[in-house]
Amino acid sequence: MRILDERLHADPSRVVLRPFHLSWQAEQDPGSRAHRLVEDIAGLTEEEVEFEFRRVLHDFSERHWQTEQVFEQRYREVERMLGLDGTSYSIERKRLIGAYFCHEYTYAAAALMNPSIVPHPDQSGMHGGACRFALSLRAVGEGHISSIVFREGIAQQDGSFSLWPQGAFATAVMTNEETLVDEDSAVTVHRHAESNLSNTVIFPITEQQRNGLEDLRLVRFDHGNGDYEWIGTYTAYSGSSIRSELLRTRDFKSFILEPIEGRAGRNKGMALFPRKVDGEFVMVGRQDGKNLYLIRSDRVDTWDHDGLLLMEPKYPWEFIQIGNCGSPIEIEEGWLLFTHGVGAMRKYSLGCALLDKKDPSKVIGRTVRPVLTAEDNDRFGYVPNVVYTCGALLTGERLLIPYGISDSAVGFATATVADILALME
Repeated sequence: MRILDERLHADPSRVVLRPFHLSWQAEQDPGSRAHRLVEDIAGLTEEEVEFEFRRVLHDFSERHWQTEQVFEQRYREVERMLGLDGTSYSIERKRLIGAYFCHEYTYAAAALMNPSIVPHPDQSGMHGGACRFALSLRAVGEGHISSIVFREGIAQQDGSFSLWPQGAFATAVMTNEETLVDEDSAVTVHRHAESNLSNTVIFPITEQQRNGLEDLRLVRFDHGNGDYEWIGTYTAYSGSSIRSELLRTRDFKSFILEPIEGRAGRNKGMALFPRKVDGEFVMVGRQDGKNLYLIRSDRVDTWDHDGLLLMEPKYPWEFIQIGNCGSPIEIEEGWLLFTHGVGAMRKYSLGCALLDKKDPSKVIGRTVRPVLTAEDNDRFGYVPNVVYTCGALLTGERLLIPYGISDSAVGFATATVADILALME
């Protein structure tokens, strides 16, 4: 396996405007903090409003995109939630109120890790076997809250790749407050129409997601006859409980976030096969915290069965536990499944297994030793001694493998399928 030079790092300069909440529980109470704050702003003279708002713009307008429009939109949300009558407010006063109910959030200040990679929906202009891709990453910011961010790029058949540059401004996906009433229902969010994917951030929305959207494992799912849908499994963490959920999109402009129903949804690390097998949806998951299981269902959003035991730790580098590292990749020889193993000193390493194409419950082979492990400077970081991926990309006969480095950065490696198979027992 060849390690590439490219690295992506946590970046505290990447900020996005987020809603700032003040005691919404008492939103109808005229004495609430939120109401009193609006009253204080309403009591300012127009000259004071102009002075304060110009100062806000001086500090923040160059750090965000369409800042004044964001403040105005936020005011409308506050007006609705507090039941305000702002007919007498000037547009500048409304925007100032919106600014008081916003704050900056550095969504990737603490860590950037656990990437997943899939073919992009737009493959126009690709020649010579090149593949445009969408890369998802887990970004960790203030309060150790995880969100989903993206990068776009082009992979070549020789293992090289290039990333599209990010713009100066990041934007959060948008949704309607009304969709948040029932946290057990699907929520649809939209990328800003004038923002590209590489500058888009998906934040936690429901109470179950409150402390993070963790480790998205994306796959381009083939429904047949050229009908593709991009589906990702991730862990929604509330701060006290976990639940597996789905991200679904067909264009990376609109995303559906929905819970996985059934008892299998209580577990972490589920990864969907890229097509049905024998007419059923199939996933790999770690149902008991240590071993890998194969799970089947007739619905992609409901997984009621615990599944069949697929793999147990076998070698010393995986004695503590094993898990999947993304969706299986279909090759001529079968299903290529990247795994992770945890060994002594809680060191995470990547391995690989080959499953039978017709019956993926049969393990044809697995690597005796890790295919990638933390070494030298890659051992140091937010969580040391960890390499981890949530998915790889096959271009021709070569794999592009993005991977998290000690929960602090993202690196890239490449290898041929033949090289990986040669390492298997």
